[in-house]
Amino acid sequence: MQFREIMCGIVGYTGERRACPVIIKGLQRLEYRGYDSAGVAVCQENGALNVYKCKGKVSDLERHLEGKDSSGTIGIGHTRWATHGEPNDVNAHPHLSRSGNLALIHNGIIENFRVLRDALRSHGFTFRSSTDSEVLVNLIEFVRESENCSLEDAVRIALKQVVGAYAIALIEKGNTTRIVAARKSSPMAIGIGDGEYFLSSDAASIIDYTQSFVYLKDGEVAVIEKGKPLHITNLEGREAPVSIQKLNLSISQLEKGGFDHFMLKEIHEQPDTLGDCIRGRVIPETREIVLSGVLENKERFLKARRIIFVACGTSWHAALIGEHLIENMCRIPVEVEYASEFRYRDPIIYPDDVIIAVSQSGETADTLAAVEIARSAGAFVYGICNVVGSSIARGTDSGTYIHVGPEIGVASTKAFTGQVTVMTMLALLVGRLKGTVDSGYYHRVAQAVLELPSTIRKALETAGQVAALARTFTYAHNFIYLGRGYNYPTALEGALKLKEISYIHAEGLPAAEMKHGPIALIDAEMPTVAIATLDATYEKTLSNIEEIKARGGKIIAVVSDGDELVRRSADYCIEVPSTVECLMPLVSIIPLQLLAYYIATYKGRNVDQPRNLAKSVTVE
Repeated sequence: MQFREIMCGIVGYTGERRACPVIIKGLQRLEYRGYDSAGVAVCQENGALNVYKCKGKVSDLERHLEGKDSSGTIGIGHTRWATHGEPNDVNAHPHLSRSGNLALIHNGIIENFRVLRDALRSHGFTFRSSTDSEVLVNLIEFVRESENCSLEDAVRIALKQVVGAYAIALIEKGNTTRIVAARKSSPMAIGIGDGEYFLSSDAASIIDYTQSFVYLKDGEVAVIEKGKPLHITNLEGREAPVSIQKLNLSISQLEKGGFDHFMLKEIHEQPDTLGDCIRGRVIPETREIVLSGVLENKERFLKARRIIFVACGTSWHAALIGEHLIENMCRIPVEVEYASEFRYRDPIIYPDDVIIAVSQSGETADTLAAVEIARSAGAFVYGICNVVGSSIARGTDSGTYIHVGPEIGVASTKAFTGQVTVMTMLALLVGRLKGTVDSGYYHRVAQAVLELPSTIRKALETAGQVAALARTFTYAHNFIYLGRGYNYPTALEGALKLKEISYIHAEGLPAAEMKHGPIALIDAEMPTVAIATLDATYEKTLSNIEEIKARGGKIIAVVSDGDELVRRSADYCIEVPSTVECLMPLVSIIPLQLLAYYIATYKGRNVDQPRNLAKSVTVE
């Protein structure tokens, strides 16, 4: 199996409104995910099923719809990122069945689609597209015809034959009220209105219309019919409970708010988002930490043989900081695993292990698979994620939301700082419960956590300096980022941000490892970003900077306020406010996020939708 990045978006509607404007607006909300084609299927009042789709953007679809009949009150829409078949009008979704009676949209990948396609061809089916999704809609139609059953039964029977991941929605010719939807390993939310329903792969895309949502679970099939109660079953046909959750989200959180890009907005939001993350969890009067997910399961943490973080990408970098925090404060052995490797190597897991799954979206496929492995081994699984009601939030034993609001920019910024903040609070609390953190240190760090919003706000004052500095390095082809201790993962994250949005190669390294090979790369054309704030490794990092300077390297240093020693050696210094050492990564990352952003914008990159990347990697 090959790892694939899925960015597709789903929107659907059934009710009294015209469906098409609702769907188009929802698809526009999902444009941040990246896509290469878009389409809608609408069932008209006379029962006719019309499909309109084209390569390109949602704006191209809107022009394509001009003068066409799209007036029905039930419909489904999709933005597609090509996996099977090149991006073109034919491969775009929705896909029609052979008879033209069914229209389907699909997120995910059907791994056994070739076997299914060959079987259908033996029954006389032909295919217009190269997609696995057209195979699926025809499989459902074949089952319905051969079994003489309802559409929802046909969906259940067909999906039992499917290997892979999916979130699907179907409408049918002649039925002007009903959508059938299902999911496995790909998110699907159903919005509940007044006699109407909305459907989306991301609840935030339909927040204009409702804040009441039902999140489908793996293996569930929903019949969504205007004016009737929502009906959910599993693949065996047994009824599943309908649990409605409120999504507390404002429209303003989904807008740019005067910033040029969502990424820049989200960088500058961090004082506020960290305030939201901390609120109610650190009591200002007593500086006591209150994390209900930990307190309600304190025995699992107190008796933990070890703690294993499973994560991908930016969340993995946050977990590396979590490793430092927990080992230092709790004296519990910690391992940090790439979820994509963890799931495929028969890991040794003990029932008294604690597995911490970290994911912004809560839908990362590899991390979800790691959660399932850990639970099957009897370990206690704790989730740290951002999206309320996500699969990781539902699939773990307990956890903590980071509460930083929707992150639209593909390159994560505020989620990283939110994750590290939650890990700091968790480590402090568990250390306090175990008695491995003395009272003075505990209260000093807790106070610094309370002050994080103002500390980060001060760090953001470097934006003008960083913007000017970025112009100097727009044409660099390679960067090295260096850090030590708590700031080594910060160096990794800074390098990742530059790679993601500017497409400049960058490598993050522990500063002391330079002399073990990478220093051979140093010359006047290779800029080095060194994180050299005042901490336990400050003098060592200063020596590493001198080694680079002696070989003609250009050095950008992130230093503590008032530092003069590094300034003597570095070509450029960015001063950030000081805080306790374990929180310095949250401060040091701010200028690195800004540096990546400004270099990318000067290079004309689409920073919110960088090429080839997904906001949430939901399938293999």
